Amino acid sequence: MKPVCIALLMILIATLPSSAQVTVTITNTTAIAFTDKVVEIPWEAVKGKWSEIDTNNLIILNTATKKEISFQLEYHGNTNARNILVQVTVPAGKSVSFQLKTGNRKVFLPQTYCRYVPERKDDFAWENDKIAFRMYGRALEGTSEDAYGMDVWTKRTTRLIINERYKRGEYHVDHGDGMDYYHVGYSLGAGNIAPYIGDSIWYSKNYHDYKILDNGPLRSTFQLIYDGWNASGIQMTATKTISLDAGSQLNRVEASYQYADTTSLPLAIGIVKRSQHGELLLNEKNGVMAYWEPQHGEDGVTGVATITASASKMLVNDQHLLSIAQTHNNIPLVYYTGAAWNKAGVIINAGQWFEYVNDYAKQLQQPLKIEVK
Repeated sequence: MKPVCIALLMILIATLPSSAQVTVTITNTTAIAFTDKVVEIPWEAVKGKWSEIDTNNLIILNTATKKEISFQLEYHGNTNARNILVQVTVPAGKSVSFQLKTGNRKVFLPQTYCRYVPERKDDFAWENDKIAFRMYGRALEGTSEDAYGMDVWTKRTTRLIINERYKRGEYHVDHGDGMDYYHVGYSLGAGNIAPYIGDSIWYSKNYHDYKILDNGPLRSTFQLIYDGWNASGIQMTATKTISLDAGSQLNRVEASYQYADTTSLPLAIGIVKRSQHGELLLNEKNGVMAYWEPQHGEDGVTGVATITASASKMLVNDQHLLSIAQTHNNIPLVYYTGAAWNKAGVIINAGQWFEYVNDYAKQLQQPLKIEVK
């Protein structure tokens, strides 16, 4: 072959896309296994290694098994991607790696979902493969059904079932996949947040607007927007940004309050307490507050928990377990809240629930390490 032809061939080969453009290694430096954890791979780090990446034919393979895995481009309400989300299991002290390549992508079933529910008095509902939740909207205000807190919908299926339940209109009945038996009422329910001034909770009205920022398959994120109300003489508004990942029992909540005062604002994150005996865990040092409710007849038992790294104190009164934290005008406070159901067959007692939440808190303190090359 002539030298010119060889040179042209080498140029052509050099310009062809590599079959494995980027390798991502995820390392667990802790003594706790990370199981089905959704991990954020920074989009800019990937772009820095693969400037011509085309998301239309992007696939991600587990390097060890060569199997394709589901992923999500996280936009967080913007036009440009922020992260690539993948779900991983990494044993203690081990690493896993993935290859980002071009190829024909498989269709993976979504594992998270959220939506506004106008047909049920402005509910906003969301779920993953483990558990489901809802918050109440404007149309419920002033009715006998009104409630302030976060509601839990138990599940014992990995399917997404919110739409089925609303369509049936029988979500208080267990059709084999779970039900809604959690009572919220005029409380913070399963981990809602509100100003806490003068040893009193100053509830807002229900949310009046919403924005969906991402909606699956591995993470659903949305904002709930609360109109102005008076909290002990302070006029304020609020925005709550809530994310739920596949495989997780807990939501990430980012609560931001807007008010004119420059002083700090005390906030209460609460779990409603039942009249019968339940099991409690309050760990101020690690910010963990957990509750294993008393048995609710044939419906089973719900465990509820919050994690608040910035909690200043915790207390129990006649109605709530409360975790108290401080914030300032328009400075978000981040915490985690969620639930588990014993009849799902995974977390079946208080000990397992408390262990799950404690491990979750430790994972937040020592997250997985991401290397892109």
